[in-house]
Amino acid sequence: MNITGKKITLRAIEREDLEFLHKWSNNPEINYMLGGWHFPSSRQDQEKWFNSLSLNSTNQRFAIDTEELGIIGMANIVDINWKDRNAFHGMLLGDKNMRGKGYGVDTIMAISKYAFEELGLMRMNGSMISYNEASIGVYTKKCGWQVEGVKKNHYFRKNQWWDQVIVGITKEDYFNLIKENKYWEGQ
Repeated sequence: MNITGKKITLRAIEREDLEFLHKWSNNPEINYMLGGWHFPSSRQDQEKWFNSLSLNSTNQRFAIDTEELGIIGMANIVDINWKDRNAFHGMLLGDKNMRGKGYGVDTIMAISKYAFEELGLMRMNGSMISYNEASIGVYTKKCGWQVEGVKKNHYFRKNQWWDQVIVGITKEDYFNLIKENKYWEGQ
């Protein structure tokens, strides 16, 4: 089952996507904007990672696809906790030319709709490096997420410590947002 937004489709990651994922995972500019620890990855590592993907997992990863451009990034819902009905969400747009065109907003809204209306989750969590103001703004100003806290000196990049900004959205906040902005109206 694909997950559709207004501009994007979230679909299963296919073997043909690995070329793009390998390129993006080794791009220092992209990795500088993401949390976590990143090492150069080989095609063999990408292949192992791809082979580990499973529908039975509490970690689901999706290709962000557009009809006109094909794959432009990836998104996830990971660490799904079915008992407490929450999960972590992250996203990567691979080509910087894709940013600022509404693809990120549409991805976040499609993930939120899927998480709250299909999976029955109660909340989603996320985090960003404090200097990634564009991502923080998209989530909080356009998609209804709230800054819920800051972890001081959480990331070390380019010989400097940076804070981690913790964000989240509840099911109630999501439904209030779409009632207010009518995001899905006409679909």
